[in-house]
Amino acid sequence: MFNDTILRAARGEKTDYTPVWFMRQVGRSQPEYNKIKEQYGGLIEITKDPEITAYLTATPVENYNVDAAILYKDIITPLAPIGIDVDIVKGVGPVIDNPIRRIEDVEALGELDPTKDLDYTVKAIDILVNEKLNVPLIGFCGAPFTVASYMIEGGPTRRYHKTKSLMYNDEKTWFALMEKLTDMSIVYLKAQVDAGAKMIQIFDSWAGALNKEDYEYYLGNSMRRLISETKKLGVPVTIFGIGASHLLKEWDTLGSDVIGLDWRTSIKEAREMGINKSLQGNLDPAILLAEWDVIEKYASQILEQGQNKGHIFNLGHGVFPEVNPDTLKRLTEFVHNYSKGL
Repeated sequence: MFNDTILRAARGEKTDYTPVWFMRQVGRSQPEYNKIKEQYGGLIEITKDPEITAYLTATPVENYNVDAAILYKDIITPLAPIGIDVDIVKGVGPVIDNPIRRIEDVEALGELDPTKDLDYTVKAIDILVNEKLNVPLIGFCGAPFTVASYMIEGGPTRRYHKTKSLMYNDEKTWFALMEKLTDMSIVYLKAQVDAGAKMIQIFDSWAGALNKEDYEYYLGNSMRRLISETKKLGVPVTIFGIGASHLLKEWDTLGSDVIGLDWRTSIKEAREMGINKSLQGNLDPAILLAEWDVIEKYASQILEQGQNKGHIFNLGHGVFPEVNPDTLKRLTEFVHNYSKGL
C-alpha cells in the first residue's frame, strides 16, 4: 500500500504519526553507497546509470523505513547540458572551469531539454516509482542564488564575494542569470514531476548570505515564479536553506507549502514568528553522533513542538558520513512511535 503520510503532512493535515526522512540519507554513511562509489568513482558517473541511481535512492527507504525517498543526484546536475564545464572534485565539491563573469557568458548558455540531456534522470525516476517505492519520491533543484554562487565563484565558498560583487555591480547580468536559472529549474522540476516525483524541495542552501532586503530585491521575483510554476504541477513544494533564520518571514511570502528549518531556529520560534504553514526539520545533524539518550531527548522536544500536524521530521542539514546507519533506523522508529501519542 502506498504511504502518502508525508504528502498529507505537507498540506498541514493531521496524520497518524509524524513522517520522517533525512537529508543526505543517500550518501557516505551507507555501506551500500560506499561500495558502489568505489566501483563507479564520483557522483556524476553514478547518476548517469539509472539502475544504480534508483537502487541508491531506494535503499534508505528499505533500510530505515523513512516516509520518503529523495532522488540521488546533485543540484549542479542540469548545468553541464546548458554549457557549464562542471565537475565534482573529491574533498572540494562542484568546480566550474568557465565561471560567469559578464552578460555575454549568460547569453552563451543553452536551454535545458531534460528528456534529451538528462534522460538517465528521467529513467531513474520511472524505475523508482514503478518498481521500487511505496513512498513518495522527492525531486529537487538548487535555488537560483545557490546555483549562481557556484557558477560565479567557480566552486564552493564561504564568502560569496564574487557573487555579491556581480549582483551589486552588474544588475543586468545578475537578473539575466536569475531568469536563465529560473527557466532552467522550472523545466527541470517539471520533468521530474512528469516522470513521477510526488514532492519537490528547492535548496536555497546559501541564501542566508544575503540580508532580507537584498533577498527580496535580487531574488524575490525569481523565487515566486519558480515556486508558483512548480505548484501548478500539483505537488507540495518545500524551500530550505542554511543559516537563513532571518529570511523565514520572507520565505513565508513566496508560496511554498513547507518551510525547512535548520537547527538554529526551533519550530516554536517559527510559529511565534507567525509562520503557519507546514514545517520541516530540524535536529542538529551533529546530535546523531551523541549517545542515544541525547538523541531521544532532542528528537522528542522537536516532535512535541511539531504536535504531529503540519510537521515533517528531518535534520537541520545533511547526515554526516560518520553516522551509524543503525542510528537512523532507530531514530525513524522513535519518531514514528513517539509522535503517535501527540
